[in-house]
Amino acid sequence: MNAKFLIATRRSTMALAQTREVADRLRAVVPGLEVGLAETASSGDRDQVSRLDRHGGKGGAFVAEIRADILAGRSQAAMHSLKDMPGNEEVPELVIGAYLTRDDPTDSLILRPGLTLEELRKDGGRGYHVGTNSVRRGALIRETFPQIDVIHFRGAADTRIAKLDEGRGQDLPGGGVTEPADAILLATAGLARVNAANRIDHTFTIAEMLPAVGQGIVAVECAARDWDTRAKLALIDDADARARAECEREVLWVLDGHCNSPIAAHAEIASKTMRLEAAVMSLDGKTVVRNTAEGDAGYPRELGRRVALALRDKGADALIAESRV
Repeated sequence: MNAKFLIATRRSTMALAQTREVADRLRAVVPGLEVGLAETASSGDRDQVSRLDRHGGKGGAFVAEIRADILAGRSQAAMHSLKDMPGNEEVPELVIGAYLTRDDPTDSLILRPGLTLEELRKDGGRGYHVGTNSVRRGALIRETFPQIDVIHFRGAADTRIAKLDEGRGQDLPGGGVTEPADAILLATAGLARVNAANRIDHTFTIAEMLPAVGQGIVAVECAARDWDTRAKLALIDDADARARAECEREVLWVLDGHCNSPIAAHAEIASKTMRLEAAVMSLDGKTVVRNTAEGDAGYPRELGRRVALALRDKGADALIAESRV
């Protein structure tokens, strides 16, 4: 039996489910590998009230402490939801050794008990509250429901659903509580991972709600000089997911966007051609700049860079600057 291979992970239900999948895939390709999970309660999980920018965005809230396990030599790898990883910074000591096959990248809407989609659609959602912690979702939901009130709503997927069902508001950083949510927005794939897909009332198409960069992709990070671990992770790496991730994340890099900036991007591959659609939006959702382009699938970063520069020409920098605290 080989020495134990430890994967650092958050303790949320969803993170543990994703990490167990990584572990199962590694056991399948490396016979006899003993894989364990090194669970960490990240600051974003411990603090369920503050906005994520208080912790340095999703990177500080969910990624930094997991990465620290690798850098300190306590774990061989770390599991991340790619959409939580900052795109405007580099950690030279670390590399993404594997991207798992992309899950459904769409977003879904869950309604409180007793509310129907038809009722929510009346008058553009006027009088109703939708809960989300995502700047992108909050902006784009207003394209479908222009009169809806977007409220701050934190917590793991199962926690948010419980608050919705119980009619509990979200505690606010400065004290007080929000109105109870009438609906919440969450990633479709995440709901499936916590066995809550049956609660979905509406799944938005890519055209209706352009996904976050990397949404639906699990990334496994490791030390750049740990060649043994890199060799193992290479066995579960999905080339299609890697190319799409590199293309989408180049948009973040060029725009200097953090993982909670109002930036969306989605890449698709057909034969040898990659198509990328990306958008940057104002926080109120009233201004959205978009760009779509195609290129050689063998050069994903070049396509991402071209689309990002086109967005800058359309005023993306100003919209991103407005979102910074």
